[in-house]
Amino acid sequence: MARNLLTTLVGGAVVLLAACQSGPDAAATRPDATGTAATATPPAHPQAQTVTGAELTAPRRLTVLAETLRGTQGDSITRLPYEHLHTQTWNRATNTIVRTDLRRWRHTGNHSGRDVIRTAPDLRGVNRQPTRDERSLFDNAEPRTIRYRPGELHPPLPETFPTDADTLIAHLVPPELAAEPAYPRLLVDSVVRLATDSYLDQQQRAATLKVLAAVPGITYRGTTTDLAGRTGMSFQAVADRSTSTLIIDPVTGELLSAAEQVEGPRPGLFKFVLVLTRGRTATDHDLPSTTGSKVR
Repeated sequence: MARNLLTTLVGGAVVLLAACQSGPDAAATRPDATGTAATATPPAHPQAQTVTGAELTAPRRLTVLAETLRGTQGDSITRLPYEHLHTQTWNRATNTIVRTDLRRWRHTGNHSGRDVIRTAPDLRGVNRQPTRDERSLFDNAEPRTIRYRPGELHPPLPETFPTDADTLIAHLVPPELAAEPAYPRLLVDSVVRLATDSYLDQQQRAATLKVLAAVPGITYRGTTTDLAGRTGMSFQAVADRSTSTLIIDPVTGELLSAAEQVEGPRPGLFKFVLVLTRGRTATDHDLPSTTGSKVR
């Protein structure tokens, strides 16, 4: 009887040991068919797989991205005096959609700069959605230049950019509006305004992602492709009879595009924006070919 009991205990220990060795960590050293220890191949962007997985809530997903996002070349080249952004927008104006291509250079020291603006013909109707083919219309439009003297082109936040999320939220939307139905929309719109008007470095992008994580009712809609063909994470906030949708790069945390769709008596597109290029340059005529991120 003692021998049978000992045999049973040893057999159970062997089974338990085998079960412990079959976990995820053991897979990295399990021998293959040739007897050689196989090594698991790490994912190319582990943080991207984490934030685009199915197990996280939208606020947690945004927080994880804020804590793990990668820097860009533009983040490290701070000696160049100009920040550059290239955006394309579709704005609702009464009963038409106004389409604008804007390249902006802002001197970060004296707030001078230059805008180069191209416009496509207005579209009649308020519920027209932007299409990829429309973007080629800007290439044939006549450019118009606006120059800003020192002090005339201020960033959206004139003081030092707060990297603490709570402080940044208080700067973007007055705290007394927190109970208003429009509060989620106001927060999202403020983040979009920051990302489309200034170059946001790695710490600043992390702070804006944490602001988005604090938006009441924000949801994750999966990965999608924007109008410029870039794949990102889609987030939505529904408030005050409008739906705001953001597409965010899952590695750098950069805003790729944003849209606001309104409901009510005259539902339709309110605003759509693509952020195509962001970076730093030496003059207000250069294009950041090696800094920031760029889409042709």
